[in-house]
Amino acid sequence: MTHAATIPLDSLIAPHAARAGFRHCRAITLSDARQPAMALFLRLMAGMPGWIDDMMVLRNRLVGLLGLKDLGRLTAIDPARAPASYQPGERVGIFTLLANHPDEVLLADCDRHLDVHIALLRRSLADGRCEVLVSTVVHTHNALGRLYMLPVAPFHRLIAPLALRRLRD
Repeated sequence: MTHAATIPLDSLIAPHAARAGFRHCRAITLSDARQPAMALFLRLMAGMPGWIDDMMVLRNRLVGLLGLKDLGRLTAIDPARAPASYQPGERVGIFTLLANHPDEVLLADCDRHLDVHIALLRRSLADGRCEVLVSTVVHTHNALGRLYMLPVAPFHRLIAPLALRRLRD
């Protein structure tokens, strides 16, 4: 089961969280601690339920009317690509990779209305399991960003635990 968590102070996302208008962190404990953070993130994105990807398609159509960019699909991940091969500056699905470390990845998508940062932090536990924390922070830049976040914030709070639970499959 997932649970609410506090954004870890030692996470790469922590400096971005200080002034963010939206902060969210969920955690789950997994029995297998061997996968690096990027492998877990790729599984998380590729394993999104189809209805969530359909919502991204709808989002892209609607925000296109406002002149915002089409982000594509959350599941647009190359399953054959090695997790360690991703380098900072590359796109990983809808995000740009900022850091790829064995225990943490930091990604972002920045636009004129808001900046989104997402981190997946993997912590090995003494019993051979691992805790996976997914943190998201959003900085809005204007009224459009604040309006955009009104429906997105509660939707995100629904998606994060669903996506994390799919890591157990």
